[in-house]
Amino acid sequence: MIAPRLRRPLVAAMAAGLLVGGTAAAQQPQQEVAPLDPPEQVRVAVVPIMKFATLYVAAERGIFEQYGLDVAVEGVASGTEAIAFLEEGQIDVGGIAIVTSLWNGWDQGIDIRVFAPGGLEPFEDSPTKFMVRADLFESGAVDSIEELAGHTVAMAGGPGSGGEYLSAKALELGGLTIRDVTPIDMPNADMPAAFANGSIDAALLGSPFAEQVEADGTAVPIATDLVPGLMTVAFVGSGQFLNERPEAAQRFALALLEAARLMQGDEYLADENMAAYLTYVDSTEEAIRTGTPVFYDPDLDIPVEGLADIERVHRENGRTEYDDPIDLGSVVVNDFAEWAREMAGPYEGAIDEETGETIPE
Repeated sequence: MIAPRLRRPLVAAMAAGLLVGGTAAAQQPQQEVAPLDPPEQVRVAVVPIMKFATLYVAAERGIFEQYGLDVAVEGVASGTEAIAFLEEGQIDVGGIAIVTSLWNGWDQGIDIRVFAPGGLEPFEDSPTKFMVRADLFESGAVDSIEELAGHTVAMAGGPGSGGEYLSAKALELGGLTIRDVTPIDMPNADMPAAFANGSIDAALLGSPFAEQVEADGTAVPIATDLVPGLMTVAFVGSGQFLNERPEAAQRFALALLEAARLMQGDEYLADENMAAYLTYVDSTEEAIRTGTPVFYDPDLDIPVEGLADIERVHRENGRTEYDDPIDLGSVVVNDFAEWAREMAGPYEGAIDEETGETIPE
């Protein structure tokens, strides 16, 4: 279930000397929040990707500990695995993608709620691109999305996945749906070879594979920045955790908010944050420094409209087991993020209205 290095209660982080004197304290909320006494354990299962970096920073920089939370983080291979653990009561919080199985679960009354956002898609220069084979584009056979009807389109994850959702959003730009193309479930790593041998016509690729096929000259971008600011992943809590331990859930959300505020602007690449990222994510410092970062909202807003669009697309593609839209009131609970914002006060920085990026004062 877990790579041993990912099980890191906060007391272990403190013992390792990873707390930065005064850094977390400098972000104290405007209203004093007492730590839980005695401290409470919170068990978290997360797919270890950068979109959950607020969790890593809160853990490694001692913010959870500051509020009396002993947080144990476990890595899982997929959100489906985390959902099963949540239902069984083995964990309290999951960091997962919002996929079709979760929508079907909500329709059936699963007692899990979104209570804080993960990292949002970049507002511009997203590393995820919808690309078409270069020879098709250069010949004029497929130089627009409309002309992809009947062609093979590769995406990672298969029916109802995040990859299919993003591909569907690209196809919508040309008035097409998933039903108008031949979708192929293919790992990102296999797509460069598939473009090179002509076995696929288009694909949704993430970094570094999008850059690779573009450099090889085998594919060109045909649609980019597909869903700026969209929340495709989230922190979800079990009903037992959110309903029976609200003070712990409130402090968990506050710790995520404070972590996000420690990650704005140039501070995103601060040494303390970089150490936190690399504790959990299988990446390199160079890759993180040169990659396009996702957006970590310093006010912990949950973009409900984007969630509604994800649900709509999957439902219209026939990927759900129900036909009518889901009431998002049974999906999202804003109480904990709102409490965190109230305790922390307004973020002392500006947000660029075009890019969504924060500009710390």
